[in-house]
Amino acid sequence: MLSDRSTATVRATLPAVGAAIGDIADLFYQKLFDAHPELLRNLFNRGNQASGDQRRALAGSIAAFATALVERPGTRPDVMLDRIAHKHASLGVTPESYKVVHTHLFAAIADVLGDAVTPEVAAAWDEVYWLMAGSLIAVEERLHAQQGVLAGDVWHAWEVAARVEETEDVATFLLRPAQDMTAPAFRPGQYVSVQVELPDGARQIRQYSLTCAPGSRLRSITVKRVRGQGSPDGEVSGHLHEHTRVGDLLRVSVPYGDLVLDHLDAPLLLASAGIGCTPMLSMLEYLAQEGHQGPVTVVHGDRSPADHALRTDHVRLTEKLPDAEAHFWYETTEAGQPANRTGLVDLAGITVRPGTHAYLCGPLPFMRAVRAQLLEAGVRPADVHYEVFGPDLWLAAS
Repeated sequence: MLSDRSTATVRATLPAVGAAIGDIADLFYQKLFDAHPELLRNLFNRGNQASGDQRRALAGSIAAFATALVERPGTRPDVMLDRIAHKHASLGVTPESYKVVHTHLFAAIADVLGDAVTPEVAAAWDEVYWLMAGSLIAVEERLHAQQGVLAGDVWHAWEVAARVEETEDVATFLLRPAQDMTAPAFRPGQYVSVQVELPDGARQIRQYSLTCAPGSRLRSITVKRVRGQGSPDGEVSGHLHEHTRVGDLLRVSVPYGDLVLDHLDAPLLLASAGIGCTPMLSMLEYLAQEGHQGPVTVVHGDRSPADHALRTDHVRLTEKLPDAEAHFWYETTEAGQPANRTGLVDLAGITVRPGTHAYLCGPLPFMRAVRAQLLEAGVRPADVHYEVFGPDLWLAAS
């Protein structure tokens, strides 16, 4: 809980800090990478840094946390903190990292706001930072304990056991532990981080959902090649597609992620678009394995049937469930496709049962649109769960 004195100071200065926080974030990253260039090479996503996405996400998270402290004292924005903590844990972030961030963030605040940063203002925002950092460190320590690892020691070698070309730009990699170890447990919907060494020596990291159900010694990830279309192509996805073959070793983290299948006693709606289908496949396979009897609605949008990665599995697993139905929308038509299934996903003709819990994964515009339709259909905001890969710009824009 923020102290009374700091609460008054943060409330008074939040508009000014919020207005400048984009500039603060830009300068912070400049200072951070000047002092620690290895962080840009081996931890932060260089593509997101180049586009500015990571900077906007940082600005959004800090502003959202400070706003929550002053508007809802005594509570924490746990959903936001959990999502960030899972990402940090999967990247191997350690408690010491927060001290490094603090040094360069507060130097950037002082440079951008100048004389407005009085000792009182600095102390108040310092309290905000360490409340947020302390909360994240505590959650990350709990996540590591659940996985039986130490902070930063989340990596294992996995061997590529098979590779399947799903579409022109999507490939599935089946992985098995390269060492004599028990495959870490995970929950349907979780992801792993994959670190690859690129030609320039940088070790870049990306997250990929596990597309299998828990229980098997093999794990599978499905990777879409990111084509820049005016911006640089995806470094890690391109490397995996071009260079990773059966027998190769990948450096893979233990599983994390807060979008996990739960509320199995409620009607479920699994909505995805594009490669966002990957966590939904894990959920569907788990439900099929467990003999789930409850109602499940599967919704997916894609450019075309040919672009719909894992489409056969999407259909097959849905058909294994006794009370499930699938609805697919494609931007381009195919023979036999219903007229009302062409274009963007539209839930107007779909029955959304009372008490539904919805799980969303896909591009941000898709998730925003589907969430709005679900709320209009009576689904409670707390019952809409989502996953964002890359910086959470939904939060940054909220």
